[in-house]
Amino acid sequence: MTPVTRQEVLGLYRKIFKIAKKWQSASGQIEETIKEKEYIKNEAKKLFRKNKNVTDPKLIKQCIEECEARIEIGLHYNIPYPRPIHLPPMGLAHKQGRTLRHQEKLRKISKPIYLKSHDEVS
Repeated sequence: MTPVTRQEVLGLYRKIFKIAKKWQSASGQIEETIKEKEYIKNEAKKLFRKNKNVTDPKLIKQCIEECEARIEIGLHYNIPYPRPIHLPPMGLAHKQGRTLRHQEKLRKISKPIYLKSHDEVS
């Protein structure tokens, strides 16, 4: 990891914790706010620890883009949780054969960047 990339990653990590510190839930309830703040902190720790040994520059760039996207979406919608894809998992494919494999491949390719690591960790 280059020093510039390292600074960018550490800056994102600090930014997430600053956001968590100032976070207010959409409902305005104290319990919800505390729960969402803890979720933000725990999710950040989990994903940053998971990716701490990544050395491939392309993969590092993809992780940074995912982090930035999740921050922007969370701030825009005031929801810390990743926004789900609104399509049933096997809604487009037959239950067997090449069509199923093709649909699974298309679904994986078309997955939004802010959800790339969500299924791997959760």
